[in-house]
Parts: sequence; structure tokens; C-alpha cells
Amino acid sequence: MFFNLVAVSSLLALGAQAAVHQVKVGADGLAFTPAQLDGVANGDDVQFMFMAKNHTVTQSTFADPCKAMAGGVNSGFMLAPNQTDNMPTWTITINDASAPLWFYCRQKAPANHCAMGMVFSINPTAEKSQDAFVAAAKASNSTAPAASGAASGSAGAASPASTGAAESAASTDSAAGAASTSASDTSAAAANAPNPNGAKDCRCRLSRKRLRRCWCYR
Repeated sequence: MFFNLVAVSSLLALGAQAAVHQVKVGADGLAFTPAQLDGVANGDDVQFMFMAKNHTVTQSTFADPCKAMAGGVNSGFMLAPNQTDNMPTWTITINDASAPLWFYCRQKAPANHCAMGMVFSINPTAEKSQDAFVAAAKASNSTAPAASGAASGSAGAASPASTGAAESAASTDSAAGAASTSASDTSAAAANAPNPNGAKDCRCRLSRKRLRRCWCYR
């Protein structure tokens, strides 16, 4: 009896650690809804649902909100023309929740979404708050060159071997230690292109703010 109680308690504890937090992208204009998540724990999933237009979820830093972090995760551009169901999703698993995580939308047409405040945070603190992050994003240089539209080993870069639930893992460790990318084209056309593989569901795994592995399903 004691053993059964221990086993049940262990299973409940494991289940409590595996929460799924959903974030809508573009549902309320140029915004993430909610704009921040608090209390995200190790092992939790954060699922981004792309509701409208053509946005990205790109990891940055508190000091430089509108610049992609070297080695960070990046969904790539996910085209979702005002969908209410069957929308593209992109999921990350948090393996190290000890420090805040920062994200922005990289879209620059017809306006710079990040400079208009389209940013998002996980576990912000009083010292490094979401409000301060938004203010820094709005104060950023909106004329900075557009970044590549290819996903950093994630939504746009990993394509499944076939339709259905086939999995394609993408390695993200380059010789220099930064996440690898599938393309280096930095033209405006590349930066604003939709997700090239048409993936509907993508997942990435984060550890100590570094991308470890991503895969996508159609």
C-alpha cells in the first residue's frame, strides 16, 4: 500500500512538471498573447500558435531585444492568414528555467514588428522586466538590416521525410558552437518569406538558453 502511494505521488509530481503553456502569435495585432509567462518550470513546453499574417518567434537578449541571439532558437517565418483552427504551431521545451528567456518577431514588412513592441518573455524578473524589455525594443534602431528568414535549425530548417508524423531532427551545433542555419540569404525577400517547408507543427528543445534539437511535422 505504501509503495502504491509513493508510486502515485511520483507520477503526479512528474505530471505537474510537464505543463504546456500556450501563446498566441498575431491574434491581437502585433503582439504575443500573453506577452509574458511566469512560473515556467524545467520540462515545461511553450507552444506558440500562429494566428494571423507572417510572424516569427526568434530568441534574443534583454540587452538587445531586436537582434537574434547567437545560438538561440528561431521558428522561421510562419504564414497563417487569419486562421482560427489548424494553425501552424511551434513548441519549445524548457530544460533550464533558472534565467529569463527573451523573444521577438523578426518581421520588418510593412513595419518593424519588434520596434513596435512585438516581444515576449519567459520568467522575467523585477530587475529585468517585460515592461523594460518592451521599452528597449521600441527604442531600438528600426533601420537595422533584416536577418535571414531561414529558421535556426528549427521550423523552417527541419523538414519531415514525408507527410504525416514523420520526424526529421536537425542538428544545431556548428564548429563555432552557434546554431547552424539552412540558408544565409539576407535579402528582404528571404527575410519576409513564409515558412518554406509548410510545416504545421514544430518542436525545439532548449537547454541553458542554447538550442539542442528541433523537428517538424506536416
